[in-house]
Amino acid sequence: MAQLSQALRQATPLRVVSGRGTTITTDTGETYLDATSGIGVTSTGHCHPRVVGAAQQQTGKLIHGQYGVYLHDRLPELMEALSGVLPEHLSDFFFANSGAEAVESAVRLARNATGRQNVVVFQGSFHGRTIGASALTTSGARFRAAASGPLPTGVVIAPFPSAFRYGWSEEEANRFALQELHHILATLTTPDDVAAILVEPILGEAGYLPGNAEFFSALREIADEYGMLLIFDEVQAGVGRTGKFWAHEHFGVAPDIIVFAKGIASGFPLSGIAARPEIMAKALPGSQGGTYSANAVACAAAIETISVIADEDLVGNAARRGQRLRDGLVELSREFPVIGDVRGLGLMQAVELVGPNREPVPDLTSKVLAAALERKVIMLACGPYGSIVRMIPALVITEAEVDRLLEVWREVLVELAGPR
Repeated sequence: MAQLSQALRQATPLRVVSGRGTTITTDTGETYLDATSGIGVTSTGHCHPRVVGAAQQQTGKLIHGQYGVYLHDRLPELMEALSGVLPEHLSDFFFANSGAEAVESAVRLARNATGRQNVVVFQGSFHGRTIGASALTTSGARFRAAASGPLPTGVVIAPFPSAFRYGWSEEEANRFALQELHHILATLTTPDDVAAILVEPILGEAGYLPGNAEFFSALREIADEYGMLLIFDEVQAGVGRTGKFWAHEHFGVAPDIIVFAKGIASGFPLSGIAARPEIMAKALPGSQGGTYSANAVACAAAIETISVIADEDLVGNAARRGQRLRDGLVELSREFPVIGDVRGLGLMQAVELVGPNREPVPDLTSKVLAAALERKVIMLACGPYGSIVRMIPALVITEAEVDRLLEVWREVLVELAGPR
């Protein structure tokens, strides 16, 4: 009997046959509120009519136009659409299929451009599951331990200012993280060997931990001082998710390279990097490419996704609905001591559940997710211990659906954790 790999961990036993907006329907005809959006992918909701129409129309014209052989007309249209939402200085593009591919492409480009080998990443980062991206990932040992042999070298891990984890203020966490980074540059790698600093504006798999303007400004200064490149991995946090089109906009710091994927094409496989032209010009000929990269149908879906986000003010909706969701989660945190922390930006919110001594409680988290599923709401766990619940619904979510999500969240907490 054919079966999926046992290495794949499925969050629910559901068999889904259709989806529309924030709702999915199973093979038994039951409907669920999907607060996962395919882990942040269906940005315009499941099967947005305009995205479906754009993909259908393109499929009848050209499905695969390999852009290493010839250009299809959707590609320049997509670059023009992206130029309208990206910082002006990030004007050169490379496209791939997955976030991990795009991350590795960004690292390769940084090494080409600087002639250096090392990359600084941060504790709690997630940059993908390929062998190369696993070396850059520190959000969970399972992403690194699965490699059959040593991971690639040239990666230096620095602390992220995780204030809740350390039990400090944001200022104290910043001071520690930056002091340690400078110490690392004196003990583990010289600055002249560092090609890039690679960082998520909001740590994703680690539990939706936002950075802050002070920290990112310091990274920008360090990069500029030593000739390093600053790369923002916006795979999960980008494309309107946080209430701005790109999460780094919250912090007022400009990257040299940005990595995007997930929500950019509403479910079609597309990823890419955007870089300063003088950096992309240093890419070695033939070092970038991919058979299915910049697939014509995915490009058409991405163009329409960007258009829908603008026409329906989905970035604004993410900000408004995200604030309502956050306010509700914070209010419930005052009622339930099991909630250690609420964090995130826009429609990227997480709740860390803890025991009496702030210890992780993965068993409780699993029960909470199961109880929510019984009430027809799908949420996900994350974090190194599986003790954090993340809520990442589509950008089209309504006020009523946010209230439904909060209502179910309160119900399961009353059932499993009890109020004060």
